[in-house]
Amino acid sequence: METKPGLSSWTRFMVVSACFVVLVAGMRVAAPILVPFLLSVFIVIICTPFLFWLQKKGVPDALAVLSILVGVIVLFLILAAMVGASLNDFTRALPEYQRRLAGETAGLIAWLKNYNIEISSQMVSDFFDPAKVMRLTAQLLSGLSGALANGFLILLTVVFIMLEASGLPRKLALALDNPDQTLAGFSQFTESVNRYIGIKTIFSLVTGILIWLWLVILGVNHPILWGLLAFLLNYVPNIGSIIAAVPAVLLALVQLGLPSALLTATGYVVVNVVVGSIIEPRFMGKGLGLSTLVVFLSLVFWGWALGMVGMVLSVPLTMIFKIALESSSETRWIAVLLGSPSPDGLKTE
Repeated sequence: METKPGLSSWTRFMVVSACFVVLVAGMRVAAPILVPFLLSVFIVIICTPFLFWLQKKGVPDALAVLSILVGVIVLFLILAAMVGASLNDFTRALPEYQRRLAGETAGLIAWLKNYNIEISSQMVSDFFDPAKVMRLTAQLLSGLSGALANGFLILLTVVFIMLEASGLPRKLALALDNPDQTLAGFSQFTESVNRYIGIKTIFSLVTGILIWLWLVILGVNHPILWGLLAFLLNYVPNIGSIIAAVPAVLLALVQLGLPSALLTATGYVVVNVVVGSIIEPRFMGKGLGLSTLVVFLSLVFWGWALGMVGMVLSVPLTMIFKIALESSSETRWIAVLLGSPSPDGLKTE
């Protein structure tokens, strides 16, 4: 019997590319459903170590899930109360901030003209408009608040996922022919994901608290918002800290003047260098790094596909894919391409 030849490399590439385009298009259309689900998965990944710790202590699954759920709800309500009031105040004051920034920009252009440096206001508006930066910041925070507005759906999804996670190893042991080998690879993958998300969350929280305290000391308005923004964008390495610093520095400029704006920028630099470049890598390890290009492209891609929440979760989502690709010898080369260009960055620790 004559066998048909397999598909050529070019045909396989075209099929995979077509499937990828269809998947991305469907993901973009289903963003209103995917975003709450991804937030739920993100919360579950953070809470899973506590769930397993309670199970090891002999706490029943239902009671362990209930205890964690109560803690999540309490934190959610505290955060919503603190951020909601500050976000409303910032939104109401936004037109005034934009007017002041426009005045500062016009003053800068006039000052440059004294030194025969001709810059039109249209050129400044095209390349960098501080007023638009503040408006985009408000849209980012409002978009995150809108995503969290589906709090009941998110919490309900968290409950079901955690109940399934608590019994998943037992189900896999019964369903698989060779459970020991498969569960070993699955455990390695989940441990790597939990380790990355857990460490990143802890240091993002530290970064947000330090930024909040520094802005409170300086007297910058809405410090809780800028601390939250620093916490969220700390998940985006390299460029996240820069994006988080811009609106706070601009606000300090129009509210308190140039010296306070410079102090605000200095605080961001010190916190992100000490926490993000010195302390965090000692715990994170070099093997979980992504190249700067991949970080930027993931930010653009996930932001386009899933909106503001996709931008915040862009690097964690990409890291999960990278860890999954590293677990297979056939796809490890893709993980190597996604990783840091330094030789040490390609090794897992």
